[in-house]
Amino acid sequence: MSFTYIPAGKVECSECPLRRLHAFRPFTSEELRFMMSFKTGELLINRGTTLLVEGSHSAHLYTLLSGFAFRYKLLEDGRRQILNYAMPGDLIGLQGTLMGEMQHSVESLTAVRLCVFERGRIEELYARHPGLAYDMTWIAAREERILDEHLLSIGRRTAIERAAYLLAFLTVKSAQTGYAQEEPAVLPLTQQHVADTLGLSIVHTNKTLRKLAAMGYIRWFERGCEVRAVEPLRQLSGWREEAEPQRPFL
Repeated sequence: MSFTYIPAGKVECSECPLRRLHAFRPFTSEELRFMMSFKTGELLINRGTTLLVEGSHSAHLYTLLSGFAFRYKLLEDGRRQILNYAMPGDLIGLQGTLMGEMQHSVESLTAVRLCVFERGRIEELYARHPGLAYDMTWIAAREERILDEHLLSIGRRTAIERAAYLLAFLTVKSAQTGYAQEEPAVLPLTQQHVADTLGLSIVHTNKTLRKLAAMGYIRWFERGCEVRAVEPLRQLSGWREEAEPQRPFL
């Protein structure tokens, strides 16, 4: 079975492991009480499972508690464009919650654990908890900023700059969100995932990644990429990490 739903939830909001990470801002006591009632349970999902499908309607909103997933769109002939990657603390399903249906699909790259929230209580959140409502707006704006950088990368960076940017960005984000705090970081990507993110053929992607490996920046395994030198990747891509305050999460 790909999905396992836990109605009560094994991880209480007051004991949430994300709250111990410096990257995330703390809740007020009132916000924490609301979140404990807003959360209806948890969803455990196996690797390679589609959580949300483009065009679908969902009664729930999710926060990724652990694991790694990606958002993507498909053309009619099956070609895939990966839009972005989700890691702990990221909100999933907000688009479907506010716009009625999903405009992209979401698939798990690893086994993931999701906190499940009731879509029907979003209006209550906005009406009674303006701080959390602002947080949701901030999360949406940050996602837009990330997509701007990804679009710049696909449109203007060379193939090796695109790959360097993607791997540097994911490594930095994985460390901040607690997914991969050890060095060197190992990202659960295949070369096909990289190709579908960068808009390159698998052959071109393979040649590009071999160049980065020859420089000693990365090392590929069967089911992952070990990032051995994130700063040289960042410099090669010309990407400057934007400093930001502690980020909110739900």
